[in-house]
This record gives sequence, structure tokens and C-alpha cells, in this order.
Amino acid sequence: MQKYVIKDFERPSRKIIETFKEFDVSTVYEAQGKQGLFHHSIKPVQYGKTICGPAVTVTCPAGDNLMIHAAIEVCKPGDILVVSTIGESVSGMIGELIVRALMYRGVQGLIIEAGIRDLRAIRELEFPVWSKSVYSEGTTKNRGGWVNAPAICGGVEVNPGDIILADDDGVVVVKKEDIDSTLEATQKRIEKEQGTKEKIAKGELSLDFYQLREVLQKENVIYYDHIHDVK
Repeated sequence: MQKYVIKDFERPSRKIIETFKEFDVSTVYEAQGKQGLFHHSIKPVQYGKTICGPAVTVTCPAGDNLMIHAAIEVCKPGDILVVSTIGESVSGMIGELIVRALMYRGVQGLIIEAGIRDLRAIRELEFPVWSKSVYSEGTTKNRGGWVNAPAICGGVEVNPGDIILADDDGVVVVKKEDIDSTLEATQKRIEKEQGTKEKIAKGELSLDFYQLREVLQKENVIYYDHIHDVK
């Protein structure tokens, strides 16, 4: 199978990226029909960060980071590096030096379905990272792979130019072809949630405005005034 690096691709407009950056992962995931959410094993290594931008995809053989070095060259300001591996990997495939190189290129952050190391230094640099593990085990640099090819990361297919949104809740991808529909659905969901917040502020119960009492009845859930009333 041919291995390759694609140097460039079409990126979403800055306006679109800035709009999605106002959203959160959970809302976008729900709005697009519970699709695009990365596996829960990929977690933020520092909280309070939100990134949103076009994906630069990297696929490496497990335990080898040659293609990450190749990807640095093609990254542009605002990009998000998304790294997957062929085979299970927890090795520290990225550390402080690669992070510094990514920051120099203007990369917003990193999503990696493998390990990182030099965690303290990365946190001090305030570079946003979502990873599967933190592990000092090193890697080789002698096995080819792919940059900007379709990749499977966190159980989700990611293509170069797809929008990546990541925050404390995790990571979600919005496909290039779904950007407009997801944007519309997300905005509608936010408006609906605002209405729900107003109901809560008025003291209304979710059992009522979600019509859940009927579900409780259907499930034969019985109310008792006191514990000793239960038969």
C-alpha cells in the first residue's frame, strides 16, 4: 500500500471555525444525531481549554513517530493535529520538543490516540492536548505512514479539513460535508436549551416539561410517601 503526505487541502473558513468555537462538544455531538464523538479514552491532559479548527491527520505505525515529524511541515496556523496508529499504542509519541515545533507552526492543539510524555513541560507551555495515555516509553523514527489521508482516531473517521472541536468533555468531529447542517442543528439546540433553562429558573420540573411522568407510569414506577409504605 502506498504511503504518502498530502501537503495541502481545503480548510473551512475562519468565520465557520470561530462560530463552532462558541459551541461545546456535547451540544455538537447531540445536534448531529449523536455522531462524531471520540472514544472516552482520549482525554484532556489539562482542563479549561477549548480548541476548534481543521484536522491535519496522521497515521503512524504503533510506536513510531516518523510521520508526526513529516506532518509538522504541512501544518498551518489554526490547524489541529489528529494522530492515530496502526495497532494499539500507549508510547510517548509526542513530547515537549514536538509540541514546541507545533506551536511554532501555529497549531492549536493535539488529539492523539496514543501516549504523550513531558507532561509537566507541555502543561507549562499551555498547549492543549487530548491523549489516551501519559507514558515515558520512547518511539522509533523509521517507519512510514500517512499524512492527510483518511484516519480512524478514537473510533471515528477523520478526514483532513474536517472540523475538530475539543473541550473538557472530549473530542467531536464535524465532517466537511456536514458543516452547514450541523451548524444549523447546533444553533437550534442551543435555542431549545435556553428555553429549558428559563423553565428551570421558573421552578418547572423536568418530569413535566419532558413529559416523563408518562414514562414512569409505563414503567410501573410507584410513588410512596414514606419508606415504610413500601410493600
